[in-house]
Amino acid sequence: MKIAIIKYNAGNTQSVAFALDRIKVEYDITDNPEVITRADKVIFPGVGEASSTMNFLKERKLDKLIPSLKQPVLGICLGMQLMCEYSEENATQCLGIFPFSVKKFNATHVHKVPHTGWNSLTQCSGWLGSQFDNTFVYFVHSYYVPLNGYTVARTEYIAPFCAALEKDNFFAVQFHPEKSGETGERVFRKFLEL
Repeated sequence: MKIAIIKYNAGNTQSVAFALDRIKVEYDITDNPEVITRADKVIFPGVGEASSTMNFLKERKLDKLIPSLKQPVLGICLGMQLMCEYSEENATQCLGIFPFSVKKFNATHVHKVPHTGWNSLTQCSGWLGSQFDNTFVYFVHSYYVPLNGYTVARTEYIAPFCAALEKDNFFAVQFHPEKSGETGERVFRKFLEL
């Protein structure tokens, strides 16, 4: 099986690579459209800022390539947000795979932003399946996708929000499976089995 990790100005590409090393999966870290298109599975990681990342993708024509992919694609954190239509982070037009806007958390005197830490998943369905209900995964983010018809897992911080999405061959998680220990490894395995 050929796995392509999309290389762009994202901070967690190497962390994803290390996670795949741990489960003994081979991969290429690449921004080469041919390598990405030929891969059996594609992982679209992300830690960073939406508008500069979209500019980077546009320079390499990856903004057109990613939505056109036919094989399973997994977006992680910023990768998930960029799969949406629009982000409030610097008023950024994104890839438009999921027809939703990404919102910014409103900090409170109790809840700080960014949301950082372990939260449990609930109402898991779709590609994740109910075996992930009440498991804990690691989040680091200031922006979130509201609950919607493509939500296949939810969690709560300030308000309920989407922890995972599924639409056709596109899958996404707001949390970081590469930083979520054994549960994160199980998430990667579920994706690789699709």
